Amino acid sequence: QVQLVESGGGLVQAGGSLRLSCVASGRTFSSYAMGWFRQAPGKEREFVVGISWDGGNTFSADSVKGRFTIARDNAKNTVYLQMNSLKPEDTAVYYCAVKTRNGSWYRATLYDYWGQGTQVTVSS
Repeated sequence: QVQLVESGGGLVQAGGSLRLSCVASGRTFSSYAMGWFRQAPGKEREFVVGISWDGGNTFSADSVKGRFTIARDNAKNTVYLQMNSLKPEDTAVYYCAVKTRNGSWYRATLYDYWGQGTQVTVSS
């Protein structure tokens, strides 16, 4: 089992920045790729960014490319999401998840162990 706890969400004006954190406990965190997803009201959960187990590879959805950056610190069992140049359409609940199976970053079914989510609200 892996437990994930996200933090760092909040209310920010458009153009601002936030950094989300996801702390993992339980099974070996450093063995797995990690991903961030988000879900806006009335919409399906969507992939945002992902990072390989060693941090050597990252992958971003087109909607956030150049604005969002993912990083991890395996010594601290933590993955980060740095969000810059935020837009109102980035408003959502953000979730981190452990990618336990090979395949597309976008497929939520390849992830197990989800956090409870943290709310990000971007005002215009």
